[in-house]
Amino acid sequence: MARLIADENFDHRIVRALRLLGHDILTLPEPSLSPAGAADASVIAIATAHGRAVLTHNRRDFVRLHRSTAEHGGIIVVSPDPDPPAVAMRLHLALNQHPDLTGLLLRVNLPQR
Repeated sequence: MARLIADENFDHRIVRALRLLGHDILTLPEPSLSPAGAADASVIAIATAHGRAVLTHNRRDFVRLHRSTAEHGGIIVVSPDPDPPAVAMRLHLALNQHPDLTGLLLRVNLPQR
């Protein structure tokens, strides 16, 4: 299962659902890892140093950071959705298709209607 770090604005209901599916997720801020309000580039550096990919809803900034360097543990940008269990299942399926997230930008969007 995936090793992830959810940034401080990521929906914790999705984190809980992903943990139930077996994923190893840390959440920020975490005193031993990062203070509250850490810069996005710092979040990527911390995640990469710990062999984890970043989970975020902050699409604009993290896509920009990915474009500036692909040397990271992975970035997963997730569209906000009012159905956390459905988001967690879409994430779970996407993560199963990409066992190595190193340098990858993965987008998990709302389902097509």
